[in-house]
Amino acid sequence: MFRITSMRTATAVSRLQTRIIPASSTFARSLHASPASWAVNTNDYRANREKFPEDDLSTRYTAGQGPSALDKASQSLLLTELVRGMWVVLESFFRPPYTLMYPFEKGALSPRFRGEHALRRYPSGEERCIACKLCEAICPAQAITIEAEPREDGSRRTTRYDIDMTKCIYCGFCQEACPVDAIVEGPNYEYATETHEELLYNKEKLLANGDKWEVELARNLEADHLYR
Repeated sequence: MFRITSMRTATAVSRLQTRIIPASSTFARSLHASPASWAVNTNDYRANREKFPEDDLSTRYTAGQGPSALDKASQSLLLTELVRGMWVVLESFFRPPYTLMYPFEKGALSPRFRGEHALRRYPSGEERCIACKLCEAICPAQAITIEAEPREDGSRRTTRYDIDMTKCIYCGFCQEACPVDAIVEGPNYEYATETHEELLYNKEKLLANGDKWEVELARNLEADHLYR
């Protein structure tokens, strides 16, 4: 019985040594490496203190320096901080305001602003879209649905062009992919609705947007044509 107990004790001690020795060796290596790293950190601190003496907290406030008790009492009694704040407010009071009286005043928009979608027409009145479906293929949100069929004259035009505006992420990929500048994102950003169905645009709605904003759309495309 004594031999079995001693063998178990020896086994447990050997297992404990196998666990402690690697950890102790790692700790010893860290102790041996610590002085060098401490020296580097100390040298860096000294170099920074010599380079930026104003950042050294030990020299910022010394005995006999800093605001006196009289200064602190005067600031508290005379409310100097409050007076300084009121002076800032008074200065801003006579400056022109930076706010705009929306919706009567509106800020300038970039020609690349991506707002409400629209389908454009040619000056003859013919719709530009040739039903290539590149916009539908490139749309990352899969918000565009197109159906097309050939006409009697052999041209290919869309019979259905739907955009789910609640899915659209306004990335502009559809506009960049279109080879004839048919689908564009216009300058209009005031199209909030009360129902979800009103944001499901069909072909007639998109063509109506294009007819309404054609002047602005053409001007924006002309201003941005050098970068496309």
